[in-house]
Amino acid sequence: MGELTDKIKGNVNELVGKAKEAIADHNHDADLKAEGQAQQVKGKGQEMKGSVKGALGDNI
Repeated sequence: MGELTDKIKGNVNELVGKAKEAIADHNHDADLKAEGQAQQVKGKGQEMKGSVKGALGDNI
């Protein structure tokens, strides 16, 4: 179950990060843009963690 949870959390973080980045571009807000980019990286990490759990089992 952890694999799916990590992948979902990762996808949500990537989507929210992309939305923040788009809003920041529209409003010329460099801080929000950086926050959105960081959230996307976090999401990719969570997805990778889920993939590893899927390959090796949830109990890692």
